[in-house]
Amino acid sequence: MYKILKTDGNAKRAEFTTVHGTVQTPLFMNVGTAAAIKGAVSTEDLQGLKTQVELSNTYHLHVRPGDKIVKELGGLHKFMNWDKPILTDSGGFQVFSLSSLRKIKEEGVYFNSHVDGRKIFMGPEESMQIQSNLASTIAMAFDECAPALADEKYVRNSVDRTTRWLERCQVEMKRLNSLDDTINKNQLLFGINQGAIHKHIRAEHARTIADMNLDGYAIGGLAVGETHEQMYEIIEEVIPFLPKDKPTYLMGVGTPANILEAVDRGVDFFDCVYPTRNGRHGHLYTKKGKINLFNAKYELDSKPIEEGCMCPTCRKYSRAYIRHLLKAKEMLGMRLCVMHNLYFYNNMMEEIRLAIEEGRYKQYKNDMLASMEQGE
Repeated sequence: MYKILKTDGNAKRAEFTTVHGTVQTPLFMNVGTAAAIKGAVSTEDLQGLKTQVELSNTYHLHVRPGDKIVKELGGLHKFMNWDKPILTDSGGFQVFSLSSLRKIKEEGVYFNSHVDGRKIFMGPEESMQIQSNLASTIAMAFDECAPALADEKYVRNSVDRTTRWLERCQVEMKRLNSLDDTINKNQLLFGINQGAIHKHIRAEHARTIADMNLDGYAIGGLAVGETHEQMYEIIEEVIPFLPKDKPTYLMGVGTPANILEAVDRGVDFFDCVYPTRNGRHGHLYTKKGKINLFNAKYELDSKPIEEGCMCPTCRKYSRAYIRHLLKAKEMLGMRLCVMHNLYFYNNMMEEIRLAIEEGRYKQYKNDMLASMEQGE
């Protein structure tokens, strides 16, 4: 159940109740592709980093260790020791990013595993079956993520097929949730709006899927080649046509600035690999912008990554020490950086929620953007 608690302009402060607990939105989902956050961060760590939802990858877990193995071990929550909600993406984005290895047909997609080259077929039913085996809280519908700049004819055909696939996902999910041996019989299904940067196709598709009474709605196929302005325009185009009483999820986005702008346009859920990927390379987020710990100026810097930050890293370690760890290729360096970045994102979401509650979101957004642009 999704309940809006407060609005401030288009920004929404809501809560979303699932079988694995209630989460507060807007929220950022921490990406654990293969049932682990890259950078040696455990699920126990995530609890202390204000994480509400963990996101795992259907395709990667299907390839290794295998979704049937995860089911045998009690499902993803038990497997990775995480008791809060988990969202699994449908595998669609990964399949379509393997463009040289795949062939799209109406029934689904034939492709070769990036791990061992074995032939795999995935269609809407298979994606739902895999996600049911994983027993995630929220399953994403199987879709085609067309390139942002693809021509209109290709995009229209792709979106029409995505709609047909969504209908099949809905039927299969209902069937799976009724089976005796299904671990999570309350698994939710989110549909995905596609249409590249063609506004009229996006709007038409949003209207079509809004009528399907899904548990939530995602805007997919962004942050894949278009400009930030084009992305914001698409969000503004799509959101008015999506149900107001369901959560809206902007997939794979993004930078702190992207999130601040998208919240202002009515988005609830976000995910992105930036905090973990950048953290592993010594790129750290602060309210004064991003810093690179490999820079020589941090060699003797005894300050924390960010003054006043209450993350486990900033409470105990200096920039100089973490820089040394990164230079020495010690895994602890990566871990400390990733933990700071995840905390930064989750803490920013907490501040966003408070700003909406207090009716000062525009001011908060403008102050944050100005501070991050100004730099250290």
